[in-house]
Amino acid sequence: MKPIYRPEIDGLRAIAVLAVLIYHFEKFFLENSLLPGGFLGVDIFFVISGYLISSIILRELSIKNRFSILNFYQRRIRRIIPPLLFVIIISILFAYIYFLPKDLIDFVNSILSSLAFVSNLYFYFTEIVYGNEISLFKPLMHTWSLSVEEQFYLFFPLFIIFFYRYFNNYFLSLIFCSFIISIIFSQYMNENHRLINFFLLPSRAWELLAGTLISIL
Repeated sequence: MKPIYRPEIDGLRAIAVLAVLIYHFEKFFLENSLLPGGFLGVDIFFVISGYLISSIILRELSIKNRFSILNFYQRRIRRIIPPLLFVIIISILFAYIYFLPKDLIDFVNSILSSLAFVSNLYFYFTEIVYGNEISLFKPLMHTWSLSVEEQFYLFFPLFIIFFYRYFNNYFLSLIFCSFIISIIFSQYMNENHRLINFFLLPSRAWELLAGTLISIL
């Protein structure tokens, strides 16, 4: 069941995409930055994703009093896999021409991790800092954010269905508490383990849950 179309969300998406594109272009090709905070476009996408997914789940639960997790996963796969495969195929063509054998091995590993939606874990364990010079040779590094979203999609429907059915009176409070815990965790990790804070779901969950809170309210 689809949520009601909100054209302003497409406007937010456009702003987020432009911000990220400008940020990356300036970072790698220009000396001066006009939009140093353009990376926040990724955070906007996380909030939008949390809002849309929560709206779908909660609307179906409120109307039908049930939610098909299988259908939900099927819809996510049909929406995400085709463009991901297109990006991977185009990247393979360029990697085959320009990459050295060692770089090709790393590239293949990044393909496999992207298809398994664990590329954020792969790039974390390879200790690559997003935005530094070596990341220029990682064509699929941007898929880390897709992996974070997919991991959220994997666990969140189970979480939200359980609390909606058995703790409905405290549902908003539970979501809000989860939101606060994730913010505190993110702040701590930003001071002590920045790679974890950047790449992994627990530090990003508050952004997705912010979308959930907007959907509920």
